Amino acid sequence: MSRLIRAVALAFAAVLAVAAAPNWSATYVETDGGHAIGNPQAQTKLIEFVSYTCPHCAHFEEEAGGAIKLAWVQSGKVSVEVRHIIRDPIDLTVAMLTNCGAKNKFFPNHTMFLLSQDEWIARAQAATAAQKQRWSSGPLAGRWRAIASDLGFYDKMATRGYSRIDVDRCLADDAVARRIVDTSEANGTTYGVTGTPSFAVNGKLLDGVHTWDALQSAVNPRLQ
Repeated sequence: MSRLIRAVALAFAAVLAVAAAPNWSATYVETDGGHAIGNPQAQTKLIEFVSYTCPHCAHFEEEAGGAIKLAWVQSGKVSVEVRHIIRDPIDLTVAMLTNCGAKNKFFPNHTMFLLSQDEWIARAQAATAAQKQRWSSGPLAGRWRAIASDLGFYDKMATRGYSRIDVDRCLADDAVARRIVDTSEANGTTYGVTGTPSFAVNGKLLDGVHTWDALQSAVNPRLQ
């Protein structure tokens, strides 16, 4: 075999290897506690505990969301599971909307709400007393629809391909709401989560780790 033919063969094999490599950044799993992305058999399993009304969580997503997928998840060495910590009715409403639809829609929904947090939190802070009353009285689904309407969530979900009927259907799903709340309470009990964002690696809460810098210091040595 000539050098040219050998080089072409090696190049073709390399292309095939890349094409056959799993796309872990697009591998989604719905878990008992939340949603995971990445290699289900990854040796390092990271859990991220998030509250959507937490400004530190929004900052973390802006700073680290893309980097985690590129540096850790795509390598197949780390899977990342997001679990909810519910602090208030707005938090629950957003969590229900991130869970709206197929499992592969969760992470894009999750990212959208965190990266736009400044916008809708400003609306919440400017809400009238009458609006806030609607958020805390009457049937639960009606409260969540009122929050979604007042904070512009219907328009946000429309950019993700959801109709108003789709959103209302998700906000009326009491079973999902109960699961989210129950899981949030269990996270506090099982893992001892007291603030967000918090992180667990292979089932153990990382004490005092709440920032991207601190998380990298805790996780990177495990990947070497």
